[in-house]
Amino acid sequence: MKLLIALIAVIFIFYISCLDWKRSVKAIFVIVILEGVLRKWVLPQASEIIYFLKDIVLFGAYFQYYAIFPLRKRFSSYKTPFVNIFLFLSFSWSLVQVFNPSLGSPIVGIWGLKNYFYYTPLIWMLPQLFQSEEELYKFLRTQIYWFIPVGILGVVQFFSPSSSPLNFYAPGLQQASGSIALFGSAGNVRITGTFSYVNTYIPYLLFTLAVLLVLIEEKHKRTQLNIWLVSGFLLFVNSFMTGSRTIIFAGGLLLLGYLGIKAVTQFHRTWRILKWLLLPTSIIIGILPIMFTSEIDTILDRILLTDDLKIRIIALFSEPLHNLQYKQLDGFGIGATHQATELLRQVLGLPMGEIIPVGYESEMGRILLEIGPIGFILWYGFKFAILISLFALYFKLKLRFLRNLALVAFWIQAIWFPNQHVFHITFSFYYWILTGFIYLLPQLEQAENRRQQQLLLQAYDDIPYFPDSSYGES
Repeated sequence: MKLLIALIAVIFIFYISCLDWKRSVKAIFVIVILEGVLRKWVLPQASEIIYFLKDIVLFGAYFQYYAIFPLRKRFSSYKTPFVNIFLFLSFSWSLVQVFNPSLGSPIVGIWGLKNYFYYTPLIWMLPQLFQSEEELYKFLRTQIYWFIPVGILGVVQFFSPSSSPLNFYAPGLQQASGSIALFGSAGNVRITGTFSYVNTYIPYLLFTLAVLLVLIEEKHKRTQLNIWLVSGFLLFVNSFMTGSRTIIFAGGLLLLGYLGIKAVTQFHRTWRILKWLLLPTSIIIGILPIMFTSEIDTILDRILLTDDLKIRIIALFSEPLHNLQYKQLDGFGIGATHQATELLRQVLGLPMGEIIPVGYESEMGRILLEIGPIGFILWYGFKFAILISLFALYFKLKLRFLRNLALVAFWIQAIWFPNQHVFHITFSFYYWILTGFIYLLPQLEQAENRRQQQLLLQAYDDIPYFPDSSYGES
């Protein structure tokens, strides 16, 4: 009975998603934020199905966009042939790895291929999703509005006991002990906001910081600017309250990288940002050491006094080299190391694959185990090509808002380059959205240039003509 209800729900969601692909894609931004709410508090008994909710909605959007309607013309004056080449080669090699006999079943390989490439078609849909710079601006502004209640919830979670329902994790994948992660001598929780776990909250905070950096540089009324400052304050304290070193490092590097490049290319714009951030930053720096002494000490100890951070950083790059010895030029098959693979085999009764004789944690090490050194080179060559394209796009574009979006997209992907992407359900979505900027931003600049030209022509046509005046003389 439960299976039948789940099937009906999936068909209904798919049908609704097929009706308007633009609305469906935009809805995924909201689903990413509210997925944890549904899994933790609204329908915990359907946690596994909700985990796939955004994928079902996106499949409906794909179906309408790519299957029912004629293939749409995609506009972009910024060609990226080397990105397309690496994408084609990487996908082709990964497709071969679907049928790797070490997997035990190609079904596992299909699952693995999905985790690598399922969101890739978004990059070609983005140019049709937003028709103007103003439309994109309003959409990103709405993302900051969405963050405000999320940030407030995070603060409430921090000051609530670990036994509070607000601090539940999504069922099914909790820590082995079943306990809520704490930090600091006061035993405060590591907040999750509306997300299922701490680690799924981190990329959302980084994405929000990037959007806020771009928006705060634009000219606004005082009320709007105050909203940005409140959002920035909530963003800062929520990042700290997660107890995560990742968001502290990533957020700090994003700020330094973004402001550093702008200081070289547009110093006056950098000063505008610093001017607005100086007072609230000073207040935060003054308040935090007083209110959160033990928590700050805990984070600093984790950064400065433990070997765990150094070990993890070394492992990012040493694991791939170490894992070369097990399969030489081959791999264990795409999807072999995914955290849900064993559950998939149990549920579907699939044969066990070849046992991987080594532990794995870093994504780079896992990717080498799955698709081998050839696939590893192609995959990271593809990601590096995207980085180059985004960086070049910053210098190619002329409109400030679009340039800044290209810059933050570059820095997020550069900072997160060796970190979890394929195996991270939140960052994977944002990664492909940011990649789609390669095609979206040049088109929006073209559209804005055409609009300005039309306004100039219209203004010229509206100039009155007086044949007896000197204006009419040749």
